[in-house]
Amino acid sequence: MSQHAAEPTTADDRSAFDRFVEAAYQRVSRAPFFAVCAGIVVAWFVSVPLWPDLKSWQVAIHTVASVISLLLLVLLENASRRAEEAAQEKLNVIAEALSDLMLSRAQDDPGLDDSARKLRRAIGLEDRH
Repeated sequence: MSQHAAEPTTADDRSAFDRFVEAAYQRVSRAPFFAVCAGIVVAWFVSVPLWPDLKSWQVAIHTVASVISLLLLVLLENASRRAEEAAQEKLNVIAEALSDLMLSRAQDDPGLDDSARKLRRAIGLEDRH
């Protein structure tokens, strides 16, 4: 059997930033975070009489929304990238196992040997080992 290129990452192996991103992703992808955001918008909307001019009132929410959006974009893209990498690694492991199975059965069916080699080339197993 061949060795896997990388073992699954456990929570203990992750950096503090990766743990932070995961925690943030878990919070912002749920209804309470949406409720907080909606609450901020409502509070902003009803605060119009407290602002001396309408332009400052608009700039305040735009600035807050822009900063929060930028931070969330970076965090969510990081979480998305890591999820994509994890899914790709799972597919690679499945393909590697299939290739190994095909090679073990190639004695009975010579066509499997060629198919297994094509599969290994397609997913780059030779480059990983």
